[in-house]
Amino acid sequence: MRKQIMTAPKTIAFVDAPIPEISDDQVLLRIEKIGVCGSDIHVYHGQHPFTKYPVTQGHECSGYVEKVGKNVTHVKPGDKVAIEPQEVCGECRPCRDGKYNLCEKLKVMGFQCLGTGAEYFACDKIRATKLPDDFSMDDGCMLEPLAVAVHAVGQAGDVSGKDIVVIGAGPIGNLVAQVAKGLGARRVMVTDVSDLRLQLAKECGADFAVNTRGRDFTEAIVSAFGPDRADIIYDCAGNNTTINQAIYAARKGSTILLVAVFAGMAAVDLAVLNDKELNLNTTMMFRHEHFQKGIELVAEGKVRLKPLQSIHFPFEQWADAYRYIDDHRETTMKVIIDVQK
Repeated sequence: MRKQIMTAPKTIAFVDAPIPEISDDQVLLRIEKIGVCGSDIHVYHGQHPFTKYPVTQGHECSGYVEKVGKNVTHVKPGDKVAIEPQEVCGECRPCRDGKYNLCEKLKVMGFQCLGTGAEYFACDKIRATKLPDDFSMDDGCMLEPLAVAVHAVGQAGDVSGKDIVVIGAGPIGNLVAQVAKGLGARRVMVTDVSDLRLQLAKECGADFAVNTRGRDFTEAIVSAFGPDRADIIYDCAGNNTTINQAIYAARKGSTILLVAVFAGMAAVDLAVLNDKELNLNTTMMFRHEHFQKGIELVAEGKVRLKPLQSIHFPFEQWADAYRYIDDHRETTMKVIIDVQK
């Protein structure tokens, strides 16, 4: 089989490797699609703080079950699956509490351990989530970022009937907005500096889409929601400008949820955060229930994934996909790698 290896920043090789053997508790997958995310781009540029080289990438993926171990009963050969790309210890306090996304020894496929960037991949049975028969492989490889959004939305509690702002209209921000609407939010505003991404957010159900390059953030919120402003602000951009926008614009006693991986050391106005008694919360990855809820939301037509799929690249043109993203940052959403010919 062919396998991807990033040997150094901006250096990708493809090698022949044996098809993995599986244990009694594992599943062998024929990988079909791999989605590219912002963290992959950080690895490509040598800017990911927790990834060493060489590394085989790929953590947003879908494929067919090729073979199962004798202890595997929830999937069978031919089934469509997505992978939950986490390796956890199962023994630390977060794991024992059921919050294995916070495992003290967490490793993520494609970053700290072997990724799915190969024609075949072996994973533990608990990492394989069965997809409905009518789920496309393209949608399947987006189930991982959708699960991120499901978990993130839930970190702020019940959003039913709430007025919500999402800062950042990239793939995660778009999905956070869609999930919030799907879970009963009253009205959702999405902000960004890209008109194309904002138009896509509107097409996917956002009630308001505001370009803050030329409009005051706080004024836009008051204009949309009135003097009570928003109940929850999700920061899906993650920089000093956006987190402080959220703090200054938030209604006293309301909630800010940091979804994005923050870019560098934060310079946050804690005095205002304290004065307003704001609830500043965070989110990290997902668990199995978030994959399942994501599948439900797609099946119910409450989340649309197809509009976010920008372009496909063949497996051995992976580096071209990264260069394309670098050259089209504000007009690109999800880039998908077609692993099989």
